Amino acid sequence: MKIVVTDGYALNPGDLSWKSLEAIGNLQVYDRTPSSLVTERCLDADIILTNKVPLNKETIDKLRHAKLISVLATGYNIVDVAAAKEKGITVCNVPDYGTDSVAQHTFALILELVNATGANAASVANGEWVTSEDFAYSRKPLIELAGKTIGIVGFGNIGQQTARIARAFGMKVVYTGPRKKETDLGDYYPMEALFEHSDVISLHCPLKPENKEFVNSSLLSLMKPSAFIVNTARGQLINEQELADALNNGVIAGAALDVLSTEPPPANNPLLSAKNVIITPHNAWMSKEARERIMKITAENLKAFLNGKPIHVVN
Repeated sequence: MKIVVTDGYALNPGDLSWKSLEAIGNLQVYDRTPSSLVTERCLDADIILTNKVPLNKETIDKLRHAKLISVLATGYNIVDVAAAKEKGITVCNVPDYGTDSVAQHTFALILELVNATGANAASVANGEWVTSEDFAYSRKPLIELAGKTIGIVGFGNIGQQTARIARAFGMKVVYTGPRKKETDLGDYYPMEALFEHSDVISLHCPLKPENKEFVNSSLLSLMKPSAFIVNTARGQLINEQELADALNNGVIAGAALDVLSTEPPPANNPLLSAKNVIITPHNAWMSKEARERIMKITAENLKAFLNGKPIHVVN
């Protein structure tokens, strides 16, 4: 049983163990796999584990022995699941591993937007407090979250956990999604109303063909000039040029992003030089605890498949 991990470094840069997978078969772990080597490395694998290395129809059609592709994440848009199904290859993912970690990072970003902790700490490190005429100052206006409205787009597990944290800060929670839910965590708003009334908008929806770049100049123009947008979901949900234009023209007050449409981003991504934007390098999922859950659930995926009872199947 040959198991190939195409891009294992992000999941396990050295602080976890591969033993649970090594016990299942002959494990070959590649830290990274360039596109030119994907087919070659996966050609004779029985099981392929991928995080962000795409497995397209061309590659899948050439696979000789593969029976299972297990994505080391919840999102599986990097695999052509239809092509895999045609070839009789099961595709599974890892659901619900990062709920707490992603919600936590969402609020780390929100708090930086409203408290400017990092910016002010950098100011002190640069010697500005030492030379200040005042005992207290802030490089950006500080904003209290209590009483503000957070609009959550996508109200699954992560969206709901974000709502719980928001309520602890005294925020009003509104949400939107495919359907209204029976919940006391927040009130359902249609999309446009949510953008119009929220002080903070946080994206927690999956990427689908129908919502690609749905955050565009039209929706952004509905937001308050004092409002912020946060994205810890998928970069392709946002039209990046139009968000950059909104930031640079003062249409909204700021943005905090953990994901971009292409990762790593090209140097000319307009958001890298936009005003009032905070960008972290896809960190939200990366707590050690979350990565340990990915490893554990992936091992369970493989064992269940080999026992003839596959779980977390997405095709």
